[in-house]
This record gives sequence, C-alpha cells and structure tokens, in this order.
Amino acid sequence: MKYRVLGKDLKVSAVGLGCMGMSHAYGKPADHKEMANLIAEAVDMGYTFFDTAECYGTEDDPHDNEKLVGKALKPYRDKVVIATKCGVYFDKSDSNTNKAVITDARPETIRKSVEESLRRLQTDYIDLYYQHRQDPKIPVEEVAGVMSNLINEGKILHWGLSEVGEDVIRRAHKVCPVTAVQNRYSMMARHYEPLFPVFEELSIGLVAFSPMANGLLSMAYGKNENFDAKTDYRSVMPQFTAEAMDKNRELFELLKNTAEKKNATPAQISLAWMIEKKPFIVPIPGTRKLSRLKENAGAADISLTAKEIKALDDALNNMEMSAVFGGAAVKAR
Repeated sequence: MKYRVLGKDLKVSAVGLGCMGMSHAYGKPADHKEMANLIAEAVDMGYTFFDTAECYGTEDDPHDNEKLVGKALKPYRDKVVIATKCGVYFDKSDSNTNKAVITDARPETIRKSVEESLRRLQTDYIDLYYQHRQDPKIPVEEVAGVMSNLINEGKILHWGLSEVGEDVIRRAHKVCPVTAVQNRYSMMARHYEPLFPVFEELSIGLVAFSPMANGLLSMAYGKNENFDAKTDYRSVMPQFTAEAMDKNRELFELLKNTAEKKNATPAQISLAWMIEKKPFIVPIPGTRKLSRLKENAGAADISLTAKEIKALDDALNNMEMSAVFGGAAVKAR
C-alpha cells in the first residue's frame, strides 16, 4: 500500500475503505464478526483510512456502522485514521428505497453527535470529522467555529465537508482550515473537477466516494441483476438498468482495454485513474469481500502516465454514458 497526505498532515493509505455498505444501502447488513475479520485483513494489507457516519445503519439500529467499525478497529486504534460524519438523519416517513436525508447542523446537535460517535467508535478522538451535508439554516462559518472548538478540545483532530462547492469551501476554510472534502467522484461523475485548483491552492484533500459508480465500474454486473428493492439502493440506481448497460458499452470497453494493457482489472483502472491524476485524491471504495479488498488495494500500485490519463479523460469526454446515481434527496428540517 502507498500513502498520501490529506490537508497539511493527515497521512492515510492511498486507498481507503468505505464501510457504509457493510450496514447500509447495499442489501441487508452484513454479519459483524465477518466484517470485523475483513477490517482486520484490511489493516494487515496496509489500509489505514476507514470511513463511516453516524447515520449509516438500519431502521432497527440507525447507528450500526459506527458500532461495527469502532469495535473492529479498537485493537488497531493507534495505527488507523477513522473518519465519521454528522449533520444529517434519514426521513423515516419517506417511502423510497433511498430515503431523503434531513440536515441539522445546529451547534448543539454537532456537539451531541460527536459525543455519541466517540462512544460508539470506542475512542476518545475522531481523526477526521465531516459535516455530512450543508444545512441551509446554519451558515458554514458557524459550523467551522464549532469544529475549531472541538479540535481545540481534542475531540476531533481534523474536519471536513461533503458534497460542497468552492464558495462553501472557502468560507469554511477561513474560519477553520479544512483538511478534506468528501465528494462523489468517478469516471461517470466528474462535475467536481473544476475544484481541483481550489484543493491545490488551499492544501485540501479530495476523498472520492462512490469512486466506481457504486460498483458498476468493476464490471461485475450484468443486465439482469436482482437487487432487494427494500434494502439495496442499486435497485433504483439508473446505471444498473438494462438500458444503461447498453448505453455504457463504450465505457466498459475503455476500462477493459486499459486493464488488459496494464495487467490490471477494470476496477483497479477506475481507481488508479484518479489516484494518479492528483496527489490529493484518495478514493474510498466499499466492499464486503476479501477478494475485492485486495483488488482495490492493488490499484495504488498501478502506474498511469499523464499522457495515459489525458487519453482516458479525452475518451470519457467524448463518449455517451448513462445517468449515474446522484445521492439521496436532501431536505431542510
């Protein structure tokens, strides 16, 4: 595993592990013992960056993922970076598979959330604490002030934002330096690339979530996949329809051909493309499988030249693709 630095001094593995899917959005929650073993394997492989959030869970246990991650990482706490998030909760009245989230970034809510996350994660500090989504009722400057206080108190070491643009980043950074921004980024979702100069200017890392378009770019799925309509967001994601599979054929060919040239897999190419593009990008793919965990880690060892990356970008710019899932709806409380 290779390593890189987010912000000024947060050293993390070049590929992180997104833990959400172990508890939420990808079918029924996985067995905690099995996932604890998988997380232990990840640590042995050199993964040091683990991502969760207070809202990743089920109706029965809305905080399942933090509990799982905290217990699994407790033996390795001094070796790993734990990132979690606050500021949203799911709208239980929403009948959609991918329920809307309601924002709440009031200072008292953040303080309550951090204490509860510390308890569930079985730690006395959080390495990286994100505001999960912007709350239109609370200016980001106020959130940044709370985060600054939490850093001074030692409860969090760094803070970040998620799914934000330049204005919010700059306003927040003026109050308390932002270490990382976690935005959706993949070969199918490149709308945040205009932020790259901002990240470079301010020394902010980009943590790329859904770096394989929710797994599509692994090319492990066919036209007739069956996903649980109650528990699996992929059942309503536009990129997994039969029509989308046809529409994305050129993209799949690009991945397959590049992978063959590099003696790699399509999933590894989709990750290496962003890792090699900028030194501040760290993808956090999720998985429940040991084979995928190893495969994703191997992406950090694949070399792509600037010329090869430009050729991939040019191809992506000039091909037809399906729509890709853009996330749950966000509502103000």
